[in-house]
Amino acid sequence: MANKARVAGVGMIPFAKPGQSEDWDVMAEKAARLALADAGVSYDQVQHAFVGYVYADSTAGQSALYRVGCTGIPIINVNNNCSTGSTALYLARQLIELGGADCVIALGFEQMVPGAIGMAFADRKRTLDMHLAAQEAIQGVDANAPFAAQQFGGGGLDYQRRYGAKNETFARIAVKARSHAANNPMALFRTPISLDEVMAAKHLYGPITRLQACPPTCGAAAAILVSSAFAKKHGLDASVEIKGQALTTDPASSFEGASMMRVIGYDMTKNAARQTYEAAGVGPDDVQVVELHDCFTPNELITYEALGLCPEGGAEKFILDGDNTYGGRFVTNPSGGLLSKGHPLGATGLAQCFELTQQLRGAAGARQVENISHALQHNLGLGGACVITLYGRA
Repeated sequence: MANKARVAGVGMIPFAKPGQSEDWDVMAEKAARLALADAGVSYDQVQHAFVGYVYADSTAGQSALYRVGCTGIPIINVNNNCSTGSTALYLARQLIELGGADCVIALGFEQMVPGAIGMAFADRKRTLDMHLAAQEAIQGVDANAPFAAQQFGGGGLDYQRRYGAKNETFARIAVKARSHAANNPMALFRTPISLDEVMAAKHLYGPITRLQACPPTCGAAAAILVSSAFAKKHGLDASVEIKGQALTTDPASSFEGASMMRVIGYDMTKNAARQTYEAAGVGPDDVQVVELHDCFTPNELITYEALGLCPEGGAEKFILDGDNTYGGRFVTNPSGGLLSKGHPLGATGLAQCFELTQQLRGAAGARQVENISHALQHNLGLGGACVITLYGRA
């Protein structure tokens, strides 16, 4: 569409460990105000809001934004598991491209509790039944391992059976994440770690150790999207444009072929990537920087291939050649990713947007990737939903 959405402003607060953050509504208000200030617009200029969260009650989006102002605008609450923040961004972008609004805020937040992620309701039928049933049929259930680690660790085992990647190859992703996070003041874990430390950490499932799993985190992030006409009318610096975007859910193939890689979203990601590249009119070779969903190291590894950053079966060579970091073909997760920055579910996708917007503006400081023309974002939620966004300069 001719009316491409532009990112006029982004805001993010440093993520915190559970029990060490402010209340969810306070975090959300701060991120929203930061995005508004970055865009140079007031809240009464915002015409629509999409607010994402997973662990909060109904209309929490209203409670959060009412702290900024009560203007009567539509506020839509969004929950799509770990892809919630990017789903809010997707809806905001779509509304602008369809001509339904000229200035929209996408806001995401989460206040989490310590420990592995689990189901919120114990008194009713669970979601994810198809994914969990597929897992049980493929690899069984380990009562001593967190369910998410079993899902993504199973994806890693599936990859190893197909292509023979070593356990150390997955661990190198965690080492890389920390090295990038050392330059990000927003990251929760900034201390570099060695390959030996990663390998010696507590084993969770498959190739995954504890240092290869993202931590539960509290935080908030936001983006202000505008039309080009709105940006011109108000003299905004909206130089970052969403060139293409797609939201996909599980195809039938996710549950076929006894493949844990498919169960955890490989085909969803591949489909979303294809749609996004087609919409943007570019391919993976046009991209220089990627923020992708590294909830566990196996997911980063298989996502390289699903996004077309390397051939199928080529991820181990891609990692060993250093093509996933500075000096290589793509800089993946310059922020430190979920592994180091943290993963407050509703905020994650918008935190990725924050990082890539700063990169395209040339404002990422010590972690700046040089000579950027396009940046790619990948945000995945089991259950399932995958959102991929491709940004470029307007």
